[in-house]
Parts: sequence; C-alpha cells; structure tokens
Amino acid sequence: IAFIFPTPNKCRMCTNGTNLTCNVELLQGLLYCPVFLLGFLINAAALRAFIAKRDHWTDTHIYMINLAIADSTFILFIPFRIYDAFFCLPKTRLCTFLIHFHYCNMYASILTTAFIAVHRYLAIRFPLQTRFWSRKKETSVCVCVLIWTFLVTINFVFQDANKPEYLWTCYERCDNKTLDARFLVVIVFVGFLLPFLIIAFCSSQIIWIIFKVHNKSEEMKSIARMVTANMIVFFVCFTPVHIGFVLNYFHTPPLNWESNFSPTHTFFFVSEWIASTNCCFDAFGYYFLLTRYYL
Repeated sequence: IAFIFPTPNKCRMCTNGTNLTCNVELLQGLLYCPVFLLGFLINAAALRAFIAKRDHWTDTHIYMINLAIADSTFILFIPFRIYDAFFCLPKTRLCTFLIHFHYCNMYASILTTAFIAVHRYLAIRFPLQTRFWSRKKETSVCVCVLIWTFLVTINFVFQDANKPEYLWTCYERCDNKTLDARFLVVIVFVGFLLPFLIIAFCSSQIIWIIFKVHNKSEEMKSIARMVTANMIVFFVCFTPVHIGFVLNYFHTPPLNWESNFSPTHTFFFVSEWIASTNCCFDAFGYYFLLTRYYL
C-alpha cells in the first residue's frame, strides 16, 4: 500500500553525525542486509520446490505460490531500502513506485496468509469436501487475482499520497502533508485487523479440533504446532507496524526535527523492519512443511 509516515530528513541529519534517530536509521539499513540475504535464499529454495512439483499442484499450492511471489518480489527490492538508509536516493517517481511496491507486496502477503488460514481450517473441519474442492484450482486462482486487483486499486485511488514533492526522502513523507483518514482505516482495519481476526479464529479452531481428537497422530501434532507458530509470527511481525501507523497519524512532530529525537519515529521504523522479517518466516512456516503435510 502506498504509504509512509512523516519523519525527519535523515540526509540532513547525517551530516552532523550526532542525531540518535539518524543512528537508528543507519542501524536499520544494516539490519535489512541479513533479511535480504536470508530471505532471498529461503524463498529461492521454496520456489524451486514448487516448480519441481508443478504437476501435482492443488489449490493449496496456488495460495502458497502467491505468497512466495509476494515475499520474493518484496525481497528483491530491499536493496533499494538498504541504499537509501546509507546514501539517500533522490526524490523522484522511482521513490513513489518503491513505496507503492513495498506496501503492496506486504499486504499481498498478509491477505494471502489469511486465505491460507481459511483454507487450512476448512481442510480440517470439512476434510472430505475440501479434498473435492482441492481439484478445482480455478477458485484459488481467482482469489489471488482478486487480492492483487484490490491492492492495485487501493494504490491507484491514493496514488497522490506519495508524489515526489510530498517526500522528505525516498521512503519518508513530509510531516506537513496530512494523510487521508480513509486511507488509514483501509490499512489498519482491512489490511491488518480483519486478516488477523480471521487467522486467529481459524487457527484457534484448528487447534481446538486437534485437541479434542484422541490418539492424535504425529502429523496432527505437527500441524497444531505449525498453526500456533504461524499465528504468533503473524501477530509479532505485523502488529507493531500497524500500531506505528496509528501513533504516527496522531503524533504531533517537534517543531525542530534536527534537534529533537522522536521515539515514535524510531518505533515506526524499527517496527517496519520487524514486518519485513515475515518474508523469511513464511518460507519456514509454510513452504517446506507443505512438502510433508497437506494443509
């Protein structure tokens, strides 16, 4: 989703080398490096595993591939973020595209994960019906197309939010350019809260169904552990950044950005990095376990 909140101009601050916020942003640039390297390797291996099984794809595989595409394209553009943290990219239309692309892929991952949770719940709750549905891949393809269509539409509707003249730096909006409150509602409620509630409901139902079964197999125990881990990872990765969205929207920035340190600013950028690590956890939690268990 095309959005970034007001922050100080780190290109100006870094010239004096004394601002704590600048140091935090430089540290964030360093932290993105292992995310890129690890995420690239893991997702490349996952995509290779999917291609190797292309003759046996089910609707589950379609959702997983869509998630892999969202995470992989997100990772491929992280080097721009790393470069901007150290050297600052010029404020051009490229920056607008990068902001759009960054959030579009992040929310594609969130929404796809929610649909995977629904599909996994149906597979446990209605196993016979779901096995029949699994032969109909057209439904999952349509769902994935609708996800991307929805996100592209949102980017188009709010395309003026990140024009170059509205940016302090390539990934940062000017503090005097207010954000449409409707956009915040879409991001927080539709982009995060609704998917989280769906994931929490489906995951808790799966765990409860497995818990009630006597003589549980090792496969069912593994599924319960994986479902629990996926729900925790989703909550940990995406909750902070959306709290940061709300805090920044209601936060009044200091009059002098160069001499004042903003904890809210730092919290948002750290939480953004935490959200980016989800692209690595997705591969561990879904792709490789998919080769062993039907979900």
